[in-house]
Amino acid sequence: MTAYRIDRDVVLAEGPDTLSFLQGQLSQDVAGLALGDAAFSFLLHPTGKVVALVRVTRVADEAVALDVDAGWGPAVIERLNRFKLRTRVELAPVPWGVVALVDEVAPDGPWAVVAERGPGVDLVGPVDALPAVDGDAGAYEVIRIEAGVPRMGRELDESTIPAEAGAGVLARSVSFTKGCYTGQELVARIDSRGGNVPRQIRPVTVTGGSQPPVGARLERDGTEVGELTSVAVRADGTTVALASVARSAAVPGPVSVWWDGGRADAEVGVLATG
Repeated sequence: MTAYRIDRDVVLAEGPDTLSFLQGQLSQDVAGLALGDAAFSFLLHPTGKVVALVRVTRVADEAVALDVDAGWGPAVIERLNRFKLRTRVELAPVPWGVVALVDEVAPDGPWAVVAERGPGVDLVGPVDALPAVDGDAGAYEVIRIEAGVPRMGRELDESTIPAEAGAGVLARSVSFTKGCYTGQELVARIDSRGGNVPRQIRPVTVTGGSQPPVGARLERDGTEVGELTSVAVRADGTTVALASVARSAAVPGPVSVWWDGGRADAEVGVLATG
């Protein structure tokens, strides 16, 4: 069993109004989560822009753990507290951790939850209850990128709208059948128009030249069509990346990657999840 530590902040929401409050604040339908169930969700500004992509785990009848990319826990607490009027919910960071397992067999103790990358499971719980980590961080970064999992501060930030994260992320993080929630209007409007957005996250495989850095620009026929947001190197030396790519760039297809002092050939693809 290979275990990888994922840098995540964990926020505990606790109180008799927890589920009803979060149901009105999150894009996912969380009201029906059973004890131990987990689901991904966007937390949005009223404008529909992304505050954070979180995983919601029901850990007690009146308690939910929200885990989010490291450094974004305070933003989650601040945003939720802003809308917590006369609501019996307390929000606080907790010293928990997150471990990703390649195998689907989870030890007793921590919560085994839906994995961010798709197959396998992640574990969420107190750090001393989690298994020892034996996987290399660089290897997990390759897994994440190939699965199209976005990171806050890289693929997602407060200028991003959910549909830009890609169809796969949208499908597992947004309910289009639940009731109203903060930020819903923009999400629903874009969906009703076919989900077309100016840019979307795409996978990129570098086929020649040196390893490009994050921020390297993508060009096709002399026109800039995107930029790299995450970069990692497979064990065989192939560079894989995620990129924010313009809708005008037909995919899949070849591009040139340019950065100060370097150039490489690459192929923009389509994520298996959309």
